[in-house]
Amino acid sequence: MNQGRNMWGIHTWNDDLFLQESVIAIGWPEMGSLSEIEPSREAFKEAYAEAYPDAAKGNVAVSAGMLFRFVYEMELGDYVVFPSKSDQMVNIGEVTGEYKYVEEDEEYPHRRKIKWLKHLPRTAFPQGALYEIGSLMTLFTVRNYADEFFSALTGGGGTLATDVEAIHKSTKDFIRKELSRQFKGYDLEDFVANLLETMGYRTTISPHGGDRGRDIIAYKDELPPRILVQVKSQDGDIPETMVQALKGAMRQGDYGLFVALSDYTKNAQRYLEENPIIRGINGVELAELILKYYDKIHEKYRKMIPLEQVYIPVARDTDE
Repeated sequence: MNQGRNMWGIHTWNDDLFLQESVIAIGWPEMGSLSEIEPSREAFKEAYAEAYPDAAKGNVAVSAGMLFRFVYEMELGDYVVFPSKSDQMVNIGEVTGEYKYVEEDEEYPHRRKIKWLKHLPRTAFPQGALYEIGSLMTLFTVRNYADEFFSALTGGGGTLATDVEAIHKSTKDFIRKELSRQFKGYDLEDFVANLLETMGYRTTISPHGGDRGRDIIAYKDELPPRILVQVKSQDGDIPETMVQALKGAMRQGDYGLFVALSDYTKNAQRYLEENPIIRGINGVELAELILKYYDKIHEKYRKMIPLEQVYIPVARDTDE
């Protein structure tokens, strides 16, 4: 079905760049033109360490690996899955251009041209596929659910009715408004801890007033890694300095999670991209998680954000 083509996943904070200019791009502007680096992973690691001398050793290998793959492993004709944050769609395209360095772009200078083939709602895919493309990595290979995305290109992944998407969007807007209205400061920390527990994490909330840059400590099981969680309920966008404070509280081997009701400034977005061990969740993504795990969160929170599950008929696939 895929004719030997790779399926890549990619994330960005600039949906308009990808969708309006038909490109995919990654950051790390301090690297300069990647085509001038010797085509080997070791050379990319050395160049990255030189460009970002304060980067942790593990971060050097991960980030340099993504840059190398973007230039030398991604091939013309490969497919790309891009989940856009602005409209909550899953966009699938074909790589049509070789690597290009755009020096004047200080945010996303490393680019490739792409032809977008399908724009589908997230509800057109199983939850496992959505988890896979929700990777912490900026660039990654889609493996476990690649067939789902290939199937969507050939017509197997149908779209839902427009009114369903409108209802879905209005529900997320309602959740965000209720979060902003009812959950401020420590109340939001308690709520996020409960949400993480419904997702299978063990959590400990730091003493109020003395969290030292970490509001919640979470573990997936009895073993590391440890996840330090910072929660902010402010209305304005999160600046880079706040994300840096979370990074400063992390020890070697830790992962970070920054949860905000708002969004992130461009500089903060760039910092998150350059530090893939920290995942940033904005208000829209938080609302999505609440919808996914709504039936498992504590009853008192369901009363504060009252939702009712409904079933709506959708158009059949004409090929059935």
